[in-house]
Amino acid sequence: MKVGYKAIGGAALLAMALTACAGGGGADKPKAASSEAAKEQAATIPGSTINPVAYDQVADGGTLKLALGLWQTQWNYNQVNGTNASTDDVIEPIIPLVSIANDKAEVVNNPDYVTEWKMELTGGKQVVTYKIHEKATWSDGKPMTYKDFQAQWKALNGSDKKYQVSSTDGYDRVESVEKGATDKDVVVTFAKNYPDWPGMFSPLYPASTNETPEAFNKGWIDKLPVTAGPFKVESVDQTSKTATLVRDDKWWGQKAKLDKVIFRTIEDTAKLNAFANGEIDAVEIPASASDLKRAKGVPDVDIRKAAAPNWRHFTVNGSSEFLKDKSVRQAVQLGINREVIAQSDLKDMDWPIQTLNNHLYMNTHKGYVDNSGELGKYNPEKAKQLLDAAGWKQEGEYRKKDGKEFAIRFTVPSSLPTAKQEGELTQAMLKEIGIKVTVEPVPVDKFFDDFIIPGNFDIVPFSWLGTPFPNGALPQIYKTPVSAENFGSNFPRVGTPELDKLIDQAAGEMDPVKAIELGNQADKMIWDLVHTIPMYQRPDIFATKKNLANYGSFGYADKSWASIGFTK
Repeated sequence: MKVGYKAIGGAALLAMALTACAGGGGADKPKAASSEAAKEQAATIPGSTINPVAYDQVADGGTLKLALGLWQTQWNYNQVNGTNASTDDVIEPIIPLVSIANDKAEVVNNPDYVTEWKMELTGGKQVVTYKIHEKATWSDGKPMTYKDFQAQWKALNGSDKKYQVSSTDGYDRVESVEKGATDKDVVVTFAKNYPDWPGMFSPLYPASTNETPEAFNKGWIDKLPVTAGPFKVESVDQTSKTATLVRDDKWWGQKAKLDKVIFRTIEDTAKLNAFANGEIDAVEIPASASDLKRAKGVPDVDIRKAAAPNWRHFTVNGSSEFLKDKSVRQAVQLGINREVIAQSDLKDMDWPIQTLNNHLYMNTHKGYVDNSGELGKYNPEKAKQLLDAAGWKQEGEYRKKDGKEFAIRFTVPSSLPTAKQEGELTQAMLKEIGIKVTVEPVPVDKFFDDFIIPGNFDIVPFSWLGTPFPNGALPQIYKTPVSAENFGSNFPRVGTPELDKLIDQAAGEMDPVKAIELGNQADKMIWDLVHTIPMYQRPDIFATKKNLANYGSFGYADKSWASIGFTK
């Protein structure tokens, strides 16, 4: 379960090499495909494409070789530095997921860990009970019990600010986590209703991880000390930046088909070569028509794509010296032609070229409404008016205020050509309204930890990985930060009391139709804030070996690691 949104910095979600080269943002530049044509194309994208093969038809044994875009030092996914796709890739086969989703975003209990779950409204309170699998045991020999659930709740509920958590979503609504009839029975009582409760405790870490802030923040740096899954850790090599997992014979669930899974860190520009040379068995294809064409030419290849809840955007730092004023942020947004960027990134990708006009619901989601209004339209003249009114007057090439030039940084991972190209397009567009933009390349492995999380940027491009719980993004990403040190995943560090109130309502609405209505109301406020500038629903395209079974583009679905392997 991809609980909460995953911030992807330097991972494959940033590795999108551009082939189109559209400079500037004027009216003569390329336009995105018509809305209706794009919708028709989007409707043909499958929910998942993984070459589904029955378990008994998958060969026993074999090694699956995969690439990581970013080597992680923090392997606690719930810690703010660990909420990353690379972390998720490695922990999925070895750390419990209490819930699992299919490609229709339907969520059920994961019987390997929780054999039953039940939600009831008792005495006006929401109560969820879990029955832990009787054989569920951690690799250190300790049984999996209610204590693991209880410790994770205490670590993630926000009451102790020393825990550097990426999100308190859901956990901050829980009143208690107690033992039921046995140690294998968990009773979770909510103080405030939480409709997305199936997404909680996935991933679930052992109590030892969550017992103290020290263990939570530092206990999983450069190591994965305790596991519980169809695989276990054979080695984590810091030098080669490789994590090797092997089948865990103590696993109580369905035996894994593969003997071994190797995750090796490979620069994004080298991944396709590695795939073509047989060094890895699958590779995500970024928004690069040339890469897609080349991948199609690899012998015995299968191209797999799906409609996933992932989206490309620019994060705008509202705590930055130049961007604290909302009207100035609005001017920046109006000065960026999103259609040009979508066209440039997605040209010839066999993917709908349409801008995304919602921060919560993808173009293919039933809740999608265009909430962008006038701010979603490219309007450099209006942008100039807003800047004039804010006191930023044109003086020569760029604007100045109180003698200071309006100069901002567009920070990008140095090895990722798409991000650089997006920066150059933005640089040319904003120059037209008098804003100086410097494209600032930084090391990929520093992009997130040293720039995004500390707020050391003005604008950054990256992608969010979504989940079957889109409203879960609201408190995690858009709620006003408690403090400069405790901001969850609200990297722009902006919010309003009105938005916070609406977020609380949406997060607690049990009626799914009303929850979507509230989500869209909140989205309108997020557009007005210019917290994040959505670009497009991101392609989920993989090239794999043709005989690779039960792996590829999953969409909303979770992987079944026991059944992944190669056909006989």
